[in-house]
This record gives sequence, C-alpha cells and structure tokens, in this order.
Amino acid sequence: MDPPTEPSNLQLKRVGPADNLNQLCIRIERPTWDVRDNKEMYMPKDIKCVFGVDIDAVGGWLGSYGGEDSPSDIQRGMFAGEVGVPRLLNVFKKYDLPATWFIPGHSIETFPDSVKKIVDAGHEIGAHGYSHENPIAMTPKQEEDVLYHCIELIEKVSGKAPRGYVPPWWEMSNITASLLKKYGFTYDHGQGFHDFMPFYARVGDTWTKIDFSQEASSWMKPLERGEVIDLVEIGANWYMDDLPPMMFIKKAPNSGGWVNPRDVESWWKDQFDWVYREQDYGVYAFTIHPDICGRPQVLLMVERMIEYINGHAGISWVTMEEAADDFRKRYAYPGPKGSPFMPGS
Repeated sequence: MDPPTEPSNLQLKRVGPADNLNQLCIRIERPTWDVRDNKEMYMPKDIKCVFGVDIDAVGGWLGSYGGEDSPSDIQRGMFAGEVGVPRLLNVFKKYDLPATWFIPGHSIETFPDSVKKIVDAGHEIGAHGYSHENPIAMTPKQEEDVLYHCIELIEKVSGKAPRGYVPPWWEMSNITASLLKKYGFTYDHGQGFHDFMPFYARVGDTWTKIDFSQEASSWMKPLERGEVIDLVEIGANWYMDDLPPMMFIKKAPNSGGWVNPRDVESWWKDQFDWVYREQDYGVYAFTIHPDICGRPQVLLMVERMIEYINGHAGISWVTMEEAADDFRKRYAYPGPKGSPFMPGS
C-alpha cells in the first residue's frame, strides 16, 4: 500500500500577544503525516533560548583586546560595568527573562554594585577567567590559580559555586576540561563542534600541521578524535556573538564596530528561522556583552529580537545551566568512545 501524500491543509495560528498591530504574529503551521496509522500529528517545538552575557569590561582590555595602556579603552570597560549592565538588567526585567552572566573575576571585584544587582535579580552566574586571559597562553598552574580564585569570588557574591564556564576567546587548553571536572562544573560554553544542539565535550583531538620544509607525506594525515567527557557543551558560535561585528578595537587590523545592528539582527533572525524550521528541539544561545549591547542602538535590537522570538510557539527562555541539565535528561553521557551528539542531531 502506498503511503498517503502529504496533506494539503494548513493551519493559521495567532501566537504571542496582540496588544497592538506590531505584536500580531500569524504563523503557518504544517501538520506532520504519520504514515503508520494514517493520522495527522503535530510535533511540538521545544526551542530553548538563552542569553549568555559576558562582562568582559576592563578585564577584556587588560587580557585580550590590547587596551591595557589606553585610558580611553579602560573607560569603555568602565562603561560596560557601570552603565551597560544596568541597562541590560532593565531589558531582562521588562520581558521577565532569565539570563546567565559569565563574569570575570576582575569585573566581580571592580563592579560590586552591578554584580549585586545581577544576583538580586536571580540570574545565574558563571565563570569567565579573571582578566579575560586566554587559557592556551597560561601555564597549567596559572590557569588553575585563576579558575580557583574566580570560583571563590563567585561563591562569595552569589552563595553558590558556578556550574558553567566560558573560556576567554573560546579557547580551551589541554587541561581546561580536567580543571572544570575537578571543580564541579557541569557544562561549558566554549567548544564549537555544533551550533544549536548541545553535545558532550570532546578533548584530546590531534592534528598535523603543515611544514613545507618536510616531505608532503609528513602532513597528509587526518585529524584523530579524542575522548568524550561528561561535560555538556552549549556550542560556542561566533555568528551569535555581538562583539566581533560591533566593537571597535584599535589594535585589531580587521576590527568591527561600525556594523549596523539591523544587519546583525537580520542574520540572528535568519539563524533562528532555520533552527525553528529544521529542529523540533534545540538551544538558541546568544553571546552578548554590556560593552556592546549596553549601547542604545543595540539595546533596541535586542528588544526586537526578544519580541520576534516570543512570537513563536514552543520557545522558552532559560538559563544556560537549565539548558544543559535538560540536555542531560534527553541524552545520557555516552562514555569516552561514544558520540558526543544526540542521535538525530
């Protein structure tokens, strides 16, 4: 018996609030046809949406952006901690959204009032280095000393140890993962093996660099995969990061900073639209900074993105820890030789 053809009926559904014309959202929903029992069934969407906020601020200029000798750049970092953070908190309060704030130790100690407001608002706090130091530039002892000190700072201000970590520059050293396991972290937001599907971290990949002084056969070798570890990854995604296109860095030869936020909004929407069309489940994670999203033109864009996403059924706003815990329930750790990816992703 031939399976039935796809049903042609479409349903129009109004989703989201409709207090004014700008908030009226009409979505076409196509039913899925179950050929096993010749019935229509509607597959519910479950797209977890997350704001990860990195308060690089002064520490970013000290550790990464080459502004350690520039009073102007240091002042821009002060803007992030003293002006940008409260503005973003107001946006999250307006829309009743949780967020995960990855706060370098330098920012915790430099902006205690802003950090207290984050804690009082009930948001999650994760670790993000002390002065945004690149993990692969530090010795193993330096990296552990920084991580340990930052855990202590976060515990002091929030009353609990962090469970999530963002490696500065999204770079993990050979020991980063083992340190995270040692100190009780359950998830990381730093590896880029996937974009909108969580996965388990894999460490120990090896590859051969090209050396033109040697025979070609010396480098014609494939990458060898390492081992999967019991650490959930919420994928790092430069295309969901506000900083590269919208922050001017004097010492970066290809610095951004002059990109229209509406252009960034367009590619963020395109990514959301693809995820919503192609995936029934996923984690759509923003990486934003008060250095950038604390500016008026970008704040307005963030508000438009929130309203756009809220116009879709089957989305929810969660902390990154909640997204990671939810993934564990869907896909248990598969062991060191298992697939880091959930079947079907």
